[in-house]
Amino acid sequence: MPVSPVEPVDLLDLKLLPAWVKEPIEERKYDYVESEEARGRDRRHPRGKRPTFKVDKRDPSRQEKVGRDRRARRIRVRHEQDRDRGPRPVSRANDQHKPSVVPPEITVRFLPYSPAFDSVVAQIKSTSVAYSLFALARLFLEKPKRYHVRLTAKAESPLYQIGENGALSLDRDFLERNAFRFAREDFYKVDVTQSDPIKGNFSNVARCKLTGTLLGPTNHHNYQPQLRSLYEQRFSRRMSFAEYQRQIEIVNEPALIERWKEEARTVTTYTTLRDGTPSTFASAAEAERHFRSSYLPELVRSAEEVTIGGVLSRCLPDRGLHRAIEEAWTRETRSPSNTMQELAARFREAGLNVFRHRRGMLFVSTIRTRPFVHDQAGVSPSVNAVLEALAATPGINRKELAEKLIVDLSAEDAESRKLTLASDLRWLISEGHVIEFNDGSLDLPRGRAKPAESGASILLSKEMEDARETLTPFDESTEIGGS
Repeated sequence: MPVSPVEPVDLLDLKLLPAWVKEPIEERKYDYVESEEARGRDRRHPRGKRPTFKVDKRDPSRQEKVGRDRRARRIRVRHEQDRDRGPRPVSRANDQHKPSVVPPEITVRFLPYSPAFDSVVAQIKSTSVAYSLFALARLFLEKPKRYHVRLTAKAESPLYQIGENGALSLDRDFLERNAFRFAREDFYKVDVTQSDPIKGNFSNVARCKLTGTLLGPTNHHNYQPQLRSLYEQRFSRRMSFAEYQRQIEIVNEPALIERWKEEARTVTTYTTLRDGTPSTFASAAEAERHFRSSYLPELVRSAEEVTIGGVLSRCLPDRGLHRAIEEAWTRETRSPSNTMQELAARFREAGLNVFRHRRGMLFVSTIRTRPFVHDQAGVSPSVNAVLEALAATPGINRKELAEKLIVDLSAEDAESRKLTLASDLRWLISEGHVIEFNDGSLDLPRGRAKPAESGASILLSKEMEDARETLTPFDESTEIGGS
């Protein structure tokens, strides 16, 4: 499995972040994964219902005859299909879909991709609004480019990986069998060229019934090498060479002969990339033999913890490991508690403030929130009016607040009052006495303090409140869901 190319960073735009009170809580599935409900349905009948056959219940002999006819028809069709297909050995190409025998005991954690996270921190620091940590976590999980996946296994059943950034699996034998296919582009340069047109008249070509590959006329000089190469690549571990030869058929269709002539012009060579003196191989079988003898013994490594990119996590060859990541992603998208913990820790390291508000939900902002503790007699009436309006109607926006406070005034007085209101709001928000959320709503911090009696008590109340906010633990049991 080749390493996925470096893709441009998917920088998050917080301006597009939905209001936290309007977040839809819906289950997201991988685009290419069939839902459990769809798996349970009969694929021939999209509605999940099998057709019913009307049988005359009054005639038992007719019921028995219809049942015998159905069974005989099913057996006859099955025998015809088996006869046409012949033996059905398991192909190596299907190894990547082989599920793990034992369900993997893997711990899966989703980590924010550093460039995307840095972009989010820069956007938060450029404003004074607060963002829902729940919404941010789901925003990171929305696209695989925005997160990494950390896999942790037990010591007795570790993970196996090809090199430092190659394919992962829980089965070492599976990884070694397919190592050349997964790591071929890291060790060999593959060149495909066109040779001269094949000359000569041919009346038939040999074809593999299992794969449909055209091997050429049996009297052609390249027939035996092609036959042996295909056998060694696909079927050497499934059957003997004599058994495989019985799966070769001779066809004499002119269209197939012409197609073989065109395909035979394609020449693929493999040149080593890591040898001092490059070596070139004329077939994949020769290159694989060189790979197994020169690189494979020291290539597969075991590890208890591996971190991979989100894009790579969606195309792992091991189905058991892939399913474990898929199920963890589905659970985390529904309730991203672990991702929120990771984000909260990193936001604090970046100098941001994480606080609780509105039913214990977590928010992040550049400003440390604190209740207003000044005596109402010591501040301007306009500030008191703003605080009283927000206490009476939490969640209103700037426009609604202005409409509530600026009434029955002349045009000149109204304009002056708007400027005063904007100045008061700016000061209250910058000091943490009022919270402005990313959806534009305004609210007061949790736990409003009583008016202080002196300057010393004011200072003490501030210090106690700051200490309380700092020491508040991150409790997973607290509600973090949507509205």
